[in-house]
Amino acid sequence: MKIRSGPFPLRTDTTRRRLLQGAFAGGAACAVSGMLPAWARDARVSGKAASVGTAPLVFELAIREERLDIAGGQARALTINGGVPGPLLEWQEGREVVLEVTNHLDVPTSIHWHGILLPYQMDGVPWLSFPGIAPGETFRYHFPVVQNGTYWYHSHSGLQEQSGVYGPLVIHPRQADPVQVDRDYVVFLSDWTFDDPHHVLSRLKKMSDYYNFQQFTLTDLYAIENMGSAEAWATKLAWDRMRMMPTDIADVTGAAYTYLMNGLHPAGNWTGLFAPGERVRLRFINGSAMSFFNVRIPGLPMTVVAADGQNVAPVETDEFQIGVAETYDVVVEPGDAGAYTVMAESMDRSGYAAGTLATRPGLTAPVPALRERPLLSMVDMGMDMAGHGGHGSQRDHGQRGHGQGDHTGGNDGGSNVAMSGSDSHAGHAMQGAHSGHDGMAMGGMAQAGPIVARHGGDHHGPGNISVAEVQRDRLGERGTGLAEAPHRVLVYRDLQRLAEDFDERPPSREIELHLTGHMERYMWSFDGKQFHEVDGPIAFHYGERLRLILVNDTMMNHPIHLHGMWMELENGHGSRIPRKHTINVMPGARVSALINADAPGLWAFHCHLLYHMEMGMFRVVRVAPEETA
Repeated sequence: MKIRSGPFPLRTDTTRRRLLQGAFAGGAACAVSGMLPAWARDARVSGKAASVGTAPLVFELAIREERLDIAGGQARALTINGGVPGPLLEWQEGREVVLEVTNHLDVPTSIHWHGILLPYQMDGVPWLSFPGIAPGETFRYHFPVVQNGTYWYHSHSGLQEQSGVYGPLVIHPRQADPVQVDRDYVVFLSDWTFDDPHHVLSRLKKMSDYYNFQQFTLTDLYAIENMGSAEAWATKLAWDRMRMMPTDIADVTGAAYTYLMNGLHPAGNWTGLFAPGERVRLRFINGSAMSFFNVRIPGLPMTVVAADGQNVAPVETDEFQIGVAETYDVVVEPGDAGAYTVMAESMDRSGYAAGTLATRPGLTAPVPALRERPLLSMVDMGMDMAGHGGHGSQRDHGQRGHGQGDHTGGNDGGSNVAMSGSDSHAGHAMQGAHSGHDGMAMGGMAQAGPIVARHGGDHHGPGNISVAEVQRDRLGERGTGLAEAPHRVLVYRDLQRLAEDFDERPPSREIELHLTGHMERYMWSFDGKQFHEVDGPIAFHYGERLRLILVNDTMMNHPIHLHGMWMELENGHGSRIPRKHTINVMPGARVSALINADAPGLWAFHCHLLYHMEMGMFRVVRVAPEETA
């Protein structure tokens, strides 16, 4: 066995060397779902890594292809230490970790530590931060742990993440945890397909709506109250020119996916036990490849206490949407009802993952029915509808309008949407078709955030089908499909950091990037260029503080992830703006984040929808002194 190490001297802790090999290797028989890693049977965070010690925490991880029972069927899966998901890793802030990852596949592999601040050589992105792990070889990751919270890890090699190379990660704080609970559970959400992920991608490239069985027809448009035939036809033709449908919420749906909670499908009923009156922390991790989830526990309020591993001011809610790669910690205080359903509904309502909080094993609570499918709206198209006031003024949040202070808002009654090439008339058809039907394909205006900027003349070339003519601040909007929910829903505007460590320096410059794509051709990019078409890395000057502006010109949500550095989301809370490693940018939205370029090296920057990244929505950020950048 070859071992290739990173650029750090190795110190070993032999008492912990076999921790994962002994505790997590292999699987455990499960009556419904077959093999599960040992931790996933109850998903309880043990806190063992928080014990006193100074030597490195040492883990051994082995990646193999194995046949497992998953979601009631037999599958060829890529496993870590015999399970899907991989083992729960518990680290401690202030310690060093050593992770020896051995590749038993016949192709190269890798592990990326998502959201972890570390030297770039340890980040785990093949041919960017390291060569990758060749078949039969072991790579030794070694770095200090400088943060705490809930994170995860996954392969960054091809489409391996979709086939099972992922797992949860919890880092215990060095100081007293501000969140005190009686029980602590991981709730790891993922999407599983029995198909070869390369076949899934091939189908999307040939027919982008291959998995969309909830098509919107002309008959559906006629059924909308007060919509006549002319309006219906104009609307249908406009959507056709967009090469999209109002139901294009997710590229891959429940037609191909089984949704899992801690490796179990709903019939497996993952159960977290509690005693009435206890405080229970649930660490939600969206480790799926392509799926957003709407999470709620009917009858039980949730208090959000952390986002992307960072403590936030507690905010009580009844539901939240979690984008791909995001994490949220919530605290609940179950009463004496005996059982509560933990419901994670896919954003497009094509399926769900579910489990139970219960006072004893075997108890269940009713599982809510899937709600009505959501539909895209004119707001998602980036339209500015004449005659709908209240959305044209730029909102002043004391931060130059989230970095958009140089742009003017206002409703000028002009074109609703700018289309590439010969499709530019589609927006005018939609303008004539709009009749104010909230929640339908033409509606959503009542929930729209303020217009903060307008698009320039660059349509970003043939790799982009449309642009958001008007760009909105949507940080106060509920996630897709949740506008009409009859209860409280978390929005990005609710998040405020707890730490007293805000950098008061103003940004020295701004970088603006547009999220672009062509759904019909299944091409995804930044500024209309796929990764293979760009000239070179995005230059961050080492030591600078900059503002990154992201504009979503597509009609899909994009969870954007920056490796190695925090993005401080400018959501209107001044020195309390939250840190995030992944920011979901809603369709037609403009968001900005402050970044301290304090991590020299080459870093990945990409959409965390796996197939979007694979098809070109990926860039490299180079952090270096200005004179060499």
